[in-house]
Amino acid sequence: MKNNKRYGKRGPSQIFHYSAVEDTTLLPFLYMILAPKSKSDIKSMLAHNHVAVNGRPTTQFDTPLTPRDKVSVNFTRPFAVLRANQLQIIYEDKYLIVVEKAAGLLSMGRDTNKKTAQGLLTEYLKQKDPRAMAYICHRLDQYTSGILIFAKDPDTQRELRFGWDSYIRERCYTAVVEGCPEEEHQELRHYLVENNNNMMVYIARKPDEGRLAVTRYRVVQSNGHHSLLDLQIFTGRKNQIRVQLADIGHPVAGDRKYGGNTNPIGRLMLHNHRLSLVHPVTRELMHFEAPVPATFRKVVQSAKDE
Repeated sequence: MKNNKRYGKRGPSQIFHYSAVEDTTLLPFLYMILAPKSKSDIKSMLAHNHVAVNGRPTTQFDTPLTPRDKVSVNFTRPFAVLRANQLQIIYEDKYLIVVEKAAGLLSMGRDTNKKTAQGLLTEYLKQKDPRAMAYICHRLDQYTSGILIFAKDPDTQRELRFGWDSYIRERCYTAVVEGCPEEEHQELRHYLVENNNNMMVYIARKPDEGRLAVTRYRVVQSNGHHSLLDLQIFTGRKNQIRVQLADIGHPVAGDRKYGGNTNPIGRLMLHNHRLSLVHPVTRELMHFEAPVPATFRKVVQSAKDE
């Protein structure tokens, strides 16, 4: 009978946690803690995602370790791995999974053949439990990048969605806009209405015809052609930032839908870079950040349009 050294997948995972006593790298540390396993067995475990550092699976043998790092080894099955270049996990626990979405990826969609953030996360979660599913709690426009929150069960999703205003404490975006606003900082208040026929959002003629949208912006940097803005939204209306900035004559760069004339980097230059919320189960105040794309700053540093 052929000797099979692969680890079985039946039963609960057997996961053990270890900490280094001094600065080192991952592979020598694994040799030490997993002895007397052979070096080839240990390399195989590492290559097949049986090892995680600080909760994140890794296959990099030279990953640096300090005494503050936690190394986890799953002796039963590989750790689940998110195989998607357009998504990066920022945080995960029993109830929530917080990711950074790339521009161009749909948050969700009815067409099951289309790649979406929800679909990719569901595939990831099913590696742990075939019955698992990612439940979306809010959306980002397809061409907006940044932070998205998903729940792992319908009860947590329902709690967050129906209590959104009480749980969310801060939502901040970065945008590159055309020109430079006259006011260095300003609060924008508009009533917005959506036209279902052409999927556009407009400024309502009368307040009672739309829903209030409130956005505050601050000019961070400008070269006259384009400006980098830091924005905080206090309502979550569809296309809110894009419509309001277009209304004051400074559409988001790359936003042809709402009047943008320039496209310096080939994408909508809007990014959700910071989000704070009260955890719907633990009640802990949590802060998440997704770094502003370096290309945003590069556009406003240049004296000429690319």
